[in-house]
Amino acid sequence: MAYWLVKSEPFVYGWAQFVEEGSTCWSGVRNYTARNNLKSMKKGDELFFYHSNEGMEIVGIARVIKEHYPDPTINDERWVAVDIKPVKKLKRPVSLSLIKADKRLSEMALINNSRLSVQPVSKKEWDVVLKLSGENY
Repeated sequence: MAYWLVKSEPFVYGWAQFVEEGSTCWSGVRNYTARNNLKSMKKGDELFFYHSNEGMEIVGIARVIKEHYPDPTINDERWVAVDIKPVKKLKRPVSLSLIKADKRLSEMALINNSRLSVQPVSKKEWDVVLKLSGENY
């Protein structure tokens, strides 16, 4: 299993709406690196759901339920989407400032490639973020 992080502005598509809907098509990605990350996702992979711009914190855990397919929001075969579903809200959100302050997370893409909307997370980073959130997941 691989681990990922996806970003969404909470006023555009937040965790609460995601939970209410029960699943979503993660579409609209127009960056080649982020697109390649979507293509690398496998069913069952887990993701952190990050509120960007407003909040700037990891708020929940999601899971890939359908691997990449053509993005339905554009008629261009270069772009793909995946389907994801919420798994659980974190006990405590993990803020970007807390992530930046933790030396164990110094190589995390969220810090080093902050504009990337879909990014890999190492198993070590995954475990550290879960500890910071108070989760025993």
